[in-house]
Amino acid sequence: MNSTPKILESAIRTFQIERDALDAIIPLLNEAFEKAVLTILQSTGRVVITGIGKSAIIANKIVATMNSTGTPAIFMHAADAIHGDLGTIQNGDPVICISKSGNTPEIKVLVPLLKRGQNPLIVITGNPDSFLAQQADYVLNTYVAKEACPNNLAPTTSTTAQLVMGDAIAICLLELKAFGSKDFAQYHPGGALGKKLYLRVSDLVKNNATPMVEPMTKVKEVIMEISEKLLGAAAVVEGNKIVGVVTDGDIRRMLNKHDNIASLCAKDIMSHYPKTISQDAMAVEALKIMQENHITQLLAVHENNYVGIVHLHNLIQEGLV
Repeated sequence: MNSTPKILESAIRTFQIERDALDAIIPLLNEAFEKAVLTILQSTGRVVITGIGKSAIIANKIVATMNSTGTPAIFMHAADAIHGDLGTIQNGDPVICISKSGNTPEIKVLVPLLKRGQNPLIVITGNPDSFLAQQADYVLNTYVAKEACPNNLAPTTSTTAQLVMGDAIAICLLELKAFGSKDFAQYHPGGALGKKLYLRVSDLVKNNATPMVEPMTKVKEVIMEISEKLLGAAAVVEGNKIVGVVTDGDIRRMLNKHDNIASLCAKDIMSHYPKTISQDAMAVEALKIMQENHITQLLAVHENNYVGIVHLHNLIQEGLV
């Protein structure tokens, strides 16, 4: 089915309008932005982010981004705030209020209540002359000339600008805190993303069998060891030091080459210099080695001693592939 040209034209136009709007906002970044970020950095409380309508949805996303990058944050709906949720705000918590116009009725009711406490008020608005902006300690201007909506009504470009401003704050804080991958892993322990940051080879190997044979082990016993341990390979060891590996592929090549296998031993069919990996290495490093060498298993070692096998299936089960 061929795409309709007008659909693609509309999509491209939306991208262009929103891109151009973001380009226009960059020059609006000023000292207020720097002071707002430093205020949040120096705070010992949480960042309370509030808004109404589409701005409330953007506020929720910024809260999620901050929480996942080391800046504690919480969402407070602007409409609910005046009906009991003001208790969300503690003394000293910086408050970020998001509003395109800065003049909505709910915002006009909320702002004086926010100003009663000792809470820095950071405003993200497209109207720096609004009631909200006039009450703010720091104004972050997200003015957009027009929405992507052809009627210039549906919040599209304006909410993109709000979102990017929130991302900019979060990333500045991340960098100022030197928030690294180890910190990130603590906040993302679940899912593939977290596993890439903390899962090690040892975490996988400990759940697997440890197939191994000696160089003089007869081929029949080698095949039985590989079949029983279900990892498609067995390490060939001497005194727990790896001297080779026998894989399913080695078995197939042997059967194609020899009619009589009764006299053959592991040393006769093993692959020398097998790929190994430290048990302390990250699981994603094991995946990288497997992909680069077109193999499905690696021998794991600790201080040059064989400890087990990590298989591609382990990585698939953990969602790393």
